[in-house]
Amino acid sequence: MTYPFSKIGRLIASGSGIGDLMDDLGHALANAGPNMKMLGGGQPAQIPEINEIWRQRLAEISADKESATRLLSIYDPPQGNPAFVAAVAKLLKDSFGWDLGPENICLTSGGQTAFFYLFNLLAGEMPDGSKRKIVFPLVPEYIGYAAQGLDSSLFRSVRPTIEHTADHEFKYHIDFENLDIDPDTAALCVSRPTNPTGNVLSDSEISRLSGIAKENGIPLIIDNAYGAPFPGIIFTEATPVWDDHIILTLSLSKLGLPGTRTGIVVGSPEIIKALSSMTAITGLANPSIGQQITRPIIESGEILRISKEVIRPFYEEKSKIAQAAAREIFGERFPWHMHRSEGALFLWLWFPGLPIPSSVLYERLKKREVLVIPGHHFFFGCNDQDWPHRDECIRVSFAMDEQTVRDGLTIIAEEVAKLTPPT
Repeated sequence: MTYPFSKIGRLIASGSGIGDLMDDLGHALANAGPNMKMLGGGQPAQIPEINEIWRQRLAEISADKESATRLLSIYDPPQGNPAFVAAVAKLLKDSFGWDLGPENICLTSGGQTAFFYLFNLLAGEMPDGSKRKIVFPLVPEYIGYAAQGLDSSLFRSVRPTIEHTADHEFKYHIDFENLDIDPDTAALCVSRPTNPTGNVLSDSEISRLSGIAKENGIPLIIDNAYGAPFPGIIFTEATPVWDDHIILTLSLSKLGLPGTRTGIVVGSPEIIKALSSMTAITGLANPSIGQQITRPIIESGEILRISKEVIRPFYEEKSKIAQAAAREIFGERFPWHMHRSEGALFLWLWFPGLPIPSSVLYERLKKREVLVIPGHHFFFGCNDQDWPHRDECIRVSFAMDEQTVRDGLTIIAEEVAKLTPPT
């Protein structure tokens, strides 16, 4: 039977780019043959040393009656488990000298939920009838943000400048000259490193954005799902920053715990109280398992060591191998560039002059059992609909094993070579 949906219901229940792609990836994985190259998702790699830490913690929890009861049978407060919240606050204060306490920390059911709450808390229709927007100073940006707004026009983004940094390599930069802060700007938002490109905004860029936000009385939201201080999948210098007007988000997913759905928000007490209220209304409390597993390594500071000494080197080596493979396989067969890999799990590949949209290339690759993400999904909020660059890029994960990545890049090269004349 068909029922009428509300305006908001239609907006969030009628599909989205990330929903369609996750569904597509899920079906492909369920029906995958032995040759399927799953290079499209953000699934973290399996790091044996990290997995062993989680297995040991689960064994410890299971062997202790009180811990097992706490994990499975007791609701935490909406803000999060008090001991976990206090541990995170102490870690950040002791490690970076930030002036914060437990009142500045709350948990959400994954980073995706955190951003749904934040965007709709800060932007949309205001009590006076005006409308405010979340501004992304640089796109492409994380596809998961695109459909988060309960108002269909919640986002505005700024086209980047492009610097060619080496042979077949480029880097996006914020175009500060065109970053307009209007009265309708509710907040600035960036990810660091950026999903999909692996771009890491420099300390000077972050400082400049922070100054702009503070001057205009708006928050700067920094998504550190892949970044500092943990999980530390960042291959260049990047100083963690926080202040009263900065909202920092962290996650346990890329530590190797995506199934625990644990997001961490660092913000002003006002923001934390609001998010805690939203959690209570929408879900009562957050999952306990991630908090219980990781609390000892947060209390001891071990989380910073494993991020620096295990997780970062693991992914940095995989990035170098994938970049070398791309250079070898693509060669000079056709025009191509990849974004400088400064963090995260992806290569962002650009094929200038590609005669078909990346969405069509995506379908062709899927037929050949290679799953990537077409680039146009990452340019939301941008008015440059006629900018060809939007349809000339794809995102490729290098988190899989080396041979799978090489085989996928080989097939990508074959398909692109069919479409473009030799250079």
